Amino acid sequence: MSNERETESTPERVVVVGAGLAAVRTAEELRRAGYEGELVLVGDETHLPYDRPPLSKEVLRGDRDDTTLRPSEFFGENRIELMLGAAARSVDTASRILTLSDGTELGYDELVVATGLRPRRIPGLPDLAGVHVLRSLEDSRALREAIVPGARALVVGAGFIGCEVAASLRAREVEVVLVEPQPTPLASVLGAEVGALVTRLHTAEGVDVRAGVGLSEIRGDGRVTSAVLGDGSEIDVDLVVLGIGSIPATEWLEGSGVEVENGVVCDGTGRTSTPHVWAVGDVASWQVPAGGRRRIEHWTNAGEQASVLAKTIMGVEAGAAAQVPYFWSDQYDIKIQGLGAVTADDTVHVVRDDGRKFLAYYERDGRFVGAVGGGLPALVMKSRAKIAAGAPIDELLTAAV
Repeated sequence: MSNERETESTPERVVVVGAGLAAVRTAEELRRAGYEGELVLVGDETHLPYDRPPLSKEVLRGDRDDTTLRPSEFFGENRIELMLGAAARSVDTASRILTLSDGTELGYDELVVATGLRPRRIPGLPDLAGVHVLRSLEDSRALREAIVPGARALVVGAGFIGCEVAASLRAREVEVVLVEPQPTPLASVLGAEVGALVTRLHTAEGVDVRAGVGLSEIRGDGRVTSAVLGDGSEIDVDLVVLGIGSIPATEWLEGSGVEVENGVVCDGTGRTSTPHVWAVGDVASWQVPAGGRRRIEHWTNAGEQASVLAKTIMGVEAGAAAQVPYFWSDQYDIKIQGLGAVTADDTVHVVRDDGRKFLAYYERDGRFVGAVGGGLPALVMKSRAKIAAGAPIDELLTAAV
């Protein structure tokens, strides 16, 4: 990565593009690191920066409506200027000018890309009422308003969002069919072994889980009324929720010279290929000590990266971001928690299973690289040190017997 920070005074203006968790944490960490210059957060939505994980759970169920990360007073007290309601359209990295969708031009000394993700769409689907994606607060509210007890919903994609939406819809007495092209829900993330345990959880709650099949077609006259699956079966539906994953929101960087490859390419501190441009959070592909780069779409990662990036901008030795990622997903009364950079290609050992709660260890090259548990938080969290140390998996399996 060639973006070595030039020897110069502290930047006069830092502009953070994005107004989600990673952006807010970056602003907080810059102030904590002693930055006294102008600090601007640019967001395409008009809401104050808000937390996204509750959108598929508490907000969708109607248990909560406000997920604001910080009150408006916080931004005033910390001299953080909010420019909301206009998205970034382009950036001239030579002149260091950011152009917004409303035509506003904003100069910067350092630019932080924190634009996160946007939902994938299925090409060719007709534009019918009743078809939803879930990324923004407005998306969640719109889906919530469409929920009627006894309605029939098709959830397409059984990743974390799809599974959480299915659970929330069941809590609202909606009949749910959950389809997933992989062998099980979450198979592409956690492997088929743990995916089978998640399948069992949803089936016990009345979800019709159909794995190994995708969506071929939706039908209706103005509003969706049915869906045809890849196996030829047709089901009547009132709602369709597309949860087929997300992609980094980087289109506005085209032509800027900033390298993008499955996210913004960064070193281990958030520097991009272009001087004075940084990236953090879901949109950023950071270099990791083990080699290569990874985009980590976990809530805790945003704060950890923000701390490293802010200190580096301020010329302070920051070290690396935490090397034991943590993630969680609330589904029904079970909190699924994970530690470590687990993959679907790891060898999975299910060491606890009582029919609902479970604990699985992940092995790679004979080493303990991660733990995923459902409803067993203490057992998951106590494994952090051994994951960080890459302990031999045999030690863990022997102790688990």
